[in-house]
Amino acid sequence: MLATEFDPALIAALQEADKIVVLTGAGVSAESGIPTFRDALTGLWRNFDAQALATPEAFQRDPALVWGWYEWRRARVLAARPNAAHRAIAALAHRVPQLSLITQNVDDLHERAGSRDVRHLHGSLHHPRCFDCGLAFALPEGRPEEPEGGRRLPPPRCPACGGPVRPGVVWFGEAMPRDLLDAAFDACASSDLLIVVGTSGVVYPVAELPAVAKRAGRRVVQVNLAPSELDRVCSWNLRGEAGKVLPALFGNAF
Repeated sequence: MLATEFDPALIAALQEADKIVVLTGAGVSAESGIPTFRDALTGLWRNFDAQALATPEAFQRDPALVWGWYEWRRARVLAARPNAAHRAIAALAHRVPQLSLITQNVDDLHERAGSRDVRHLHGSLHHPRCFDCGLAFALPEGRPEEPEGGRRLPPPRCPACGGPVRPGVVWFGEAMPRDLLDAAFDACASSDLLIVVGTSGVVYPVAELPAVAKRAGRRVVQVNLAPSELDRVCSWNLRGEAGKVLPALFGNAF
């Protein structure tokens, strides 16, 4: 996207904003090669629906299957690199008075790009905990050696109670951490500008954040490859890859 294609009012909104909130979804990580839940599974997982593996009930039925899948996912994430969108967001934090970064992604690509205090609404692949007592579990250093097709892998046991260690993500049927969610709603309602990047706008309650910002009189800009459910609430809808649009947008504004 060429700089001349940006609405001057959007450039002015960026330059005048004292408080910017960035909300990112799976589309940002997909540009680094991280499969989304909509992508077909391969290897050992090809006969499974990703959503069917992402529940407490699935873990209770077959912990080795679910833990193996998440370790395969974690290995894929650690092999990936932050892309230009991750880096542009990290750089933006140094150009504006206040930036809050909220993500639906469970990887650490924002952190590896240089972002700090990232709010992971759906948890993180890198911070597992005990299924029974909730105690945090420290994973070994380095990247797990997972075969390309994946494998069944029994989960570690909790050193405190002996229970199985589960991925540190928010599964379907589980509630997001209330404090993080409340803080996200407050941030969006009080922002000068909300930038929504690479999210479909169909997973609630996170999908409600842009509407909350709009009802509070805040301006919302969306960056996405295709139209989404959020188009109607956004002041600006920018079509294209986040790794191309965001560097151009921020470069033109600053």
